[in-house]
Amino acid sequence: MIEIDKEIFREMVKFYGEAFHLPPLAAKIYAYLIFDFDRKGVSFDEFVDIFAASKSSVSSNLNLLLNLNIIKDFNKIDERKRFFVMNEKYMKIRFQEIIEKMDRELLILENLKKFRNTKCEVALQKFDIYTDLFNKNISNIKETLDQL
Repeated sequence: MIEIDKEIFREMVKFYGEAFHLPPLAAKIYAYLIFDFDRKGVSFDEFVDIFAASKSSVSSNLNLLLNLNIIKDFNKIDERKRFFVMNEKYMKIRFQEIIEKMDRELLILENLKKFRNTKCEVALQKFDIYTDLFNKNISNIKETLDQL
């Protein structure tokens, strides 16, 4: 069993549940896996015991997390059991998706600007400020991802 801090765990469950739009059990599983600092993995049966949840609930929530690429599974050579760990590449995947969304929004805004075809300096200045903010954030995220 992994040692956790219950207060931090509760805070993480709430945060990740909201941030990733996860059901409560999936958020608990993910938060619990974050405490697996040695990345030894947690088995299916351990999750059933730890959270006193049905096998079907644990199974469906693990599958959700796997499908979202938030966690990964693996088998140990000497065991048939599957073990689950958090996907260390997930943050990179998540921020890459954020960049893609910001790029798409910039394209939409540019098309809207062309369609509107305004000469209003105030509107054009606001547009430039908004697009500059997007571009700076995209650049900052890309630079940080390159460092990971």
